[in-house]
Amino acid sequence: MKRGHSIGLYLTAFLVLGLLVALYVTFPVKPTPESRPAPPERPKNVFHSPLAGQWYTADAAALTKEIAGYLDEAETAPLDNVIALIQPHAGYQYSGRVAAHGVKAVAGKPFRRVIVLGPSHRLPMENTASVPDATHYATPLGETPLDLEFIDALKRHPCFQTHPYADDEEHSVQIQLPLLQQALGDFRLVPIVVGDLDADTAHAMADVLRGLIDDRTLIVASSDFTHYGPRYGYVPFQQNVPDELEKLDMAAYEQIEKKDLDGFIAYLRRTGATVCGRAPISILLALLPPAAEARMLRYDTSGRITGDFANSVSYFSIAFTGTWGKGEAVAPAAAASALTDADQHLLLALARKTIAYALAHRRVPEIDELGLEITPNLRQVRGAFVTLNENEALRGCIGDIFPARPLYKAVLANAINAAFNDRRFTPLQPDELDKLHIEISALTPPAPVASPEDIVIGRDGVVLSKDGHSAVFLPQVAPEQGWDRETMLNHLALKASLPEDAWREGATFQVFQADVFKEAQ
Repeated sequence: MKRGHSIGLYLTAFLVLGLLVALYVTFPVKPTPESRPAPPERPKNVFHSPLAGQWYTADAAALTKEIAGYLDEAETAPLDNVIALIQPHAGYQYSGRVAAHGVKAVAGKPFRRVIVLGPSHRLPMENTASVPDATHYATPLGETPLDLEFIDALKRHPCFQTHPYADDEEHSVQIQLPLLQQALGDFRLVPIVVGDLDADTAHAMADVLRGLIDDRTLIVASSDFTHYGPRYGYVPFQQNVPDELEKLDMAAYEQIEKKDLDGFIAYLRRTGATVCGRAPISILLALLPPAAEARMLRYDTSGRITGDFANSVSYFSIAFTGTWGKGEAVAPAAAASALTDADQHLLLALARKTIAYALAHRRVPEIDELGLEITPNLRQVRGAFVTLNENEALRGCIGDIFPARPLYKAVLANAINAAFNDRRFTPLQPDELDKLHIEISALTPPAPVASPEDIVIGRDGVVLSKDGHSAVFLPQVAPEQGWDRETMLNHLALKASLPEDAWREGATFQVFQADVFKEAQ
């Protein structure tokens, strides 16, 4: 069966993100034609896709031949006016023949830019999307440049940010690239990893994209469809599985064909159908012009391919024809609203009630089990740290540096992680709850700075990265320790398992600010 799909429990998702962050802590104007002056050069930074040798062969000649074979077999001729595709993202031995129908439909077309929207399978993200800080993506078929100006324009909007973990093991975007390289040749890539979205955020992201794309833009929404069987936790039927799967998938396609976002979401909610790329598809449905027309190019299942329907994944290749038209550029949203005293008290109460509930019930609570009313300010997507102190000594501290979910969910998750998953400490015990003093840091998104001299002690938290090593200090750490900038950076380098003076050459820095508040003593 295909790789990379798992359906985790709510607690598991929190634990995975907590461990990732624990490791990390320890260690517009619409683009116009080509005549516009080129943006300033930036250092080349190539992201080498780790999929080669796992999801497809790492041998360039063999991969070229394999894709050519799929294209030769595909029963699709090039189509006029294709503006978007929905494509599968399993290993090529499973979905390559289906995906070839989509890329064959656009083969040789003069697209200047390809935007690939793929879901986040491993990193829990909500109402946000991640774009990389690389300049090129590399596969065995070569390097493809990213559309840096377009990506910079996206990042002016809070819903598009750079999360350093989003691309490392996420296959849904990268799996599309060798097919596109062979079918299109020269183009610029915009890879976007998308978290779970509500309908309002899908529309907001579509509005941003609509204001930036042009008639030489192809959008690819990367998605597999029904994941059936015990492996995926979805067994709505056990008889006539091939026919029932097709009925389930075709009913989802009917909503897509109508470009009915609300109907698509309602159908998934009603049936529980496990369409992993529902968020990218939602953005596409919100983005498509009214006159766009859908055409199903190919449908298949891994069950049919392998002859085993005990576990099966469904694949579509769907093309949309039309024109993008002229969208209005969307002004960047205002900066995150400041937290009020009431917001801060609510977050502190949320952290304490979450820990108490977990101690009593041995599971992560749902927000409605805590009896708290979440205000709009707390639904902003922001990073957050939860720090626990006991008798004025650190008892646990874990958080999200990079924004990946609403602030209240970040606090809830990291209260659990600080109490039970900080590997520097044993899990919290019930008799310690009354001794805890809780502090929360609500963060702004990290932004790069040109040099260490740009770091302001007392204002900035700092992320140091060098040679695969990283470490972070919150803004309050240096003042609490009485450190100046040089001393702080020495300690930060040591924390990253680097020599004390390693920050002086070859390191990169990002800074962020924080609203820091704590329980009354």
